[in-house]
Amino acid sequence: MSEPSEPYTGIRVIEFGQFVAVPFCGQLLAEGGADVIKVESPAGDPNRHMGSIAPMESTIFISRNRGKRSLPLKLSDPGAGKVIDALVASADVVLMNFRPGLAEDLGLDPVQLGEKYPRLIIGEITPFGKRGPDADLAGMDIVVQARSGLMASMGRLIEGRPAPGDPVISDYMAAMSLAFGIGSALYRRERTGKGGIVDVSLMQSAMTLANNQLIRHEDRDRESHLAANELLRQQRKDGASFQAQMEALPSVREFVLLAVYFRTFETADNTIAVAAVSPGLQVRFMEALGLTDRGLQEKVDQVYIDELKAEVEATLRAASSEVWCRRLQQAGVPVSMVKFPLELFEDAQAEANNMFDIVEHATAGRLRVLSPPVKLDTDGFKTRSPTAPFGSETRLLLAELGMDESAIDDLLAAGISRELD
Repeated sequence: MSEPSEPYTGIRVIEFGQFVAVPFCGQLLAEGGADVIKVESPAGDPNRHMGSIAPMESTIFISRNRGKRSLPLKLSDPGAGKVIDALVASADVVLMNFRPGLAEDLGLDPVQLGEKYPRLIIGEITPFGKRGPDADLAGMDIVVQARSGLMASMGRLIEGRPAPGDPVISDYMAAMSLAFGIGSALYRRERTGKGGIVDVSLMQSAMTLANNQLIRHEDRDRESHLAANELLRQQRKDGASFQAQMEALPSVREFVLLAVYFRTFETADNTIAVAAVSPGLQVRFMEALGLTDRGLQEKVDQVYIDELKAEVEATLRAASSEVWCRRLQQAGVPVSMVKFPLELFEDAQAEANNMFDIVEHATAGRLRVLSPPVKLDTDGFKTRSPTAPFGSETRLLLAELGMDESAIDDLLAAGISRELD
């Protein structure tokens, strides 16, 4: 039950989404008190079947679908039309991430919905945006990371090939962006009475993550960028490796920063990450190591940078990560040991800030899950219980939408919806 302190109390959200971005956005809204109804195919969201821990349940699914009520519904069946209409008519917000063209085929075109329901807020995530030559293309995180430049900007290589980070970061960035857009649209509706369409693409979400590299001075840099594009075309024609292509491109960061001050280092027992990005932090970093960088005062060549890099690396390898973290933290230099995700379940800092909660699942048992990433006072956002077992709320939800027992029986018999087996 939602409370007045929760920002989305009284808001009904209908979620037509699967996989990551829209479901995680729906969970964020549910954690803020919204009544979220997740519409799934009678076979269930595909994530339900990825590493099953109970019938129709997986940790991946539970990580993005807490606090919702689930309604199995075969959207493509003409008999589902009356249920879709009733769902949309009852909603404040509709979320969707259909493949290009499918929303129109299902009668869920955002423009037409907005015309029919002027107060409705429609949140839509597309792979590459709704216009342009790629608008009709399918896309998921790894493809979008490649298309957007994010994969190359992260610089991760496996066997010489560019590789994405394991987290599907463009999906999660899109989810957070959509949640921000929905909150903004609801605030605007309070003042104007009008709904609207919130448009988010995976591509621009990924580009936002590479924001530092996606700005240029048009008068100073445009010509050099055009020349770099021509060089890339020639390198690819000549069969140059991706590593060679990376090394030939201009960088937004000075090499000395990446070589010495903004990187990871091996210590005697572990790996640490250091971010000494300002001249003042660089002085403190060197003082903590007992070294001196004359390049802070004068221009230096590549030979000097290589020598300094080797000296810093050798110094840090001479003591443990704990020693260096303590010394650099005392100097005010941002530093941390590199942690694996599984270490965070018992992390003292995460525990002190209530970054995890324990939830009970009806069939899967106890799970430790991330708490809401946004805090609003003490109870504006709350970790919600997992969505009830698939199909267990079907009759209740259809009855709420005005269906009588006979109509519900017909929907179930036709396979348009389903109950808990």
